[in-house]
Amino acid sequence: MSLAVGAGPSSSNMDDNAGSAEKTTTNHRPESDDDNEEENRNLHLGPQYTLKEQLEKDKDDESLRKWKEQLLGGVDINNIGETLEPEVKFLSVAIVSPDREDIVLSIPADGKPQGLWFTLKEASHYRLKFSFQVSNNIVSGLRYTNTVWKTGVKVDSTKDMIGTFSPQLEPYTHEMPEETAPSGFLARGSYTAKSKFLDDDNKCYLEINYTFDIRKDWAATE
Repeated sequence: MSLAVGAGPSSSNMDDNAGSAEKTTTNHRPESDDDNEEENRNLHLGPQYTLKEQLEKDKDDESLRKWKEQLLGGVDINNIGETLEPEVKFLSVAIVSPDREDIVLSIPADGKPQGLWFTLKEASHYRLKFSFQVSNNIVSGLRYTNTVWKTGVKVDSTKDMIGTFSPQLEPYTHEMPEETAPSGFLARGSYTAKSKFLDDDNKCYLEINYTFDIRKDWAATE
């Protein structure tokens, strides 16, 4: 994971895995398989229920009620809406480094910070930390993707799973694994990037398009 250019091997391994997956899915299959796949896509799975409806169904059956409570965990009944769609609101994003105080980044409503969003010190160790709130329903398979370009050329692409979260009033805080910023003459300079937070259904809750620098030292104003 990285808001910037990751120096670890996770990104390249992910690309290799993605490549092998593509080779697997391009193997020739009989035409009947394609027909079955089309039928499966059109299969009606039955009615869907909001989380509140799920909790209220069979509420007089004690064994079912206990099973649902165990399955859903600490769901805050006061933060459950009447809609099927979960709502995920990101409250803050910060860069955490042992070299300095946390860099807390503002999140514009349109997801497009004006000008330079932040500066990383080359070879510094840092983590991305963010807080978010989930309401209405469970968000399943929340994940983070990030793509970085330098002078128009893609230099890094990462995907990281965050997890599945139930609605609650208290914000969640999630911290990504530590990264090391690249260093050297070729690494220093300006970059553009796009970060997204999506769920299992590819619903995007936040997209940020931004620019950042890698310099010899942290920016004095941050």
